[in-house]
Amino acid sequence: MSRLPSPLNNLRFPVIGSPLFIISNPKLAIAQCIAGVVGSMPALNARPAELLEAWLIEITDALAAYNQAHPDHPAAPFAINQIVHKSNDRLEHDMALCVKYKVPIIITSLGAREDINIAAHSYGGVVLHDVINNKFAHKAIEKGADGLIAVAAGAGGHAGVKSPFALIQEIRQWFDGPLVLSGAIASGSAVLAAQAMGADFAYIGSAFIATQEARASEAYKQAIVDANSDDIVYSNLFTGVHGNYLAPSIRNAGLDPEHLPESDPSKMNFGGDKSKAWKDIWGCGQGIGAVTQIQSTADYVAQLKREYATARERLLALPII
Repeated sequence: MSRLPSPLNNLRFPVIGSPLFIISNPKLAIAQCIAGVVGSMPALNARPAELLEAWLIEITDALAAYNQAHPDHPAAPFAINQIVHKSNDRLEHDMALCVKYKVPIIITSLGAREDINIAAHSYGGVVLHDVINNKFAHKAIEKGADGLIAVAAGAGGHAGVKSPFALIQEIRQWFDGPLVLSGAIASGSAVLAAQAMGADFAYIGSAFIATQEARASEAYKQAIVDANSDDIVYSNLFTGVHGNYLAPSIRNAGLDPEHLPESDPSKMNFGGDKSKAWKDIWGCGQGIGAVTQIQSTADYVAQLKREYATARERLLALPII
C-alpha cells in the first residue's frame, strides 16, 4: 500500500465519497463521515458564495461534536472539491474559506494550480487531483498535488475513457503516493477490487445519489435504482467536457440520447449559476446496476462493508497457485 499522509492514514474503510455537483450538501457529507468514509462536497454547491462559510461551520462543528462523543470511533475527515477552471470566478474566495476552516482534504478538478496546492499545504491539508490519463497525472504531481484520483471509464460526471486496469497500472509504475480509483464502483466487492489493482481507496459517487440525505429529487433517486449501465450516455453536449448521464433524463429534456450533437469545449463554464444542465440532465456512472433501493447513507455504507468482508473471505478461500 502507499505511504499515506494524515488525514488519510487512519480511515476505517477505504472509500471516499465523490463530490456530487448540486447533490452533495452538509447533510450528506456529515452522514458519510460519521459512517466511516470520507464525505465530500463541491464548493460551488453553496449558492450564493456566502453560504459556503455557513456550510463549513456546520460540517466542522457537527464532526467535532461527534468525535467528542465517540472518541473510540471518530468520524472520517471531509473534503471540499474545487473546480480549477478559468470560468470558476469563485475559486480564490472559496479556497480562502477552506484555508480558514482548515478543510482536511481538497479535491481539485479540471485543472491543476500550484497556488491551490500551496494554500492547502499551509495548514496541513491534503490535495487529491482528478485525472483521466497518465499524462495529466504527471502534471498534477509536478504541480504539488499529494495524491491522484484516477477517473476511469464508467465514472459518473466528467469521466475518462481509460480502463481502470490500464490507468492504475500506468500510474503505479512511477507514483507510490495516495491513489483513488473512480469508475463504476458501487459495491463492497468493487472496493476490494480497486485495492487489488493497486489503488488505496475507492471513489463512490452515483450510488450516494440514491441515499436519503442526498439533495436530489425523488425522481432522480428512483432513476438510479431503476436504471443500469445500458441507460448511461457519454456526451460532451451539456458542459463541453465529456461525461456520463442518465438517458431517461435526456429524453425528458426533449433530446434523443442516441443522436446528441457535439459541443464546443471552449464554451465550457463552471462559474456563477451555470447549473441548469445538471438539474435537468442527470449525471450518473455505469455502476448503478448494484443500487437496488433508496436508503440512508449509514445503511448503504454498512452494506458496502458487509459486501467487502464477504468478497475478502471469498478471495482468501481461493487456493494459492
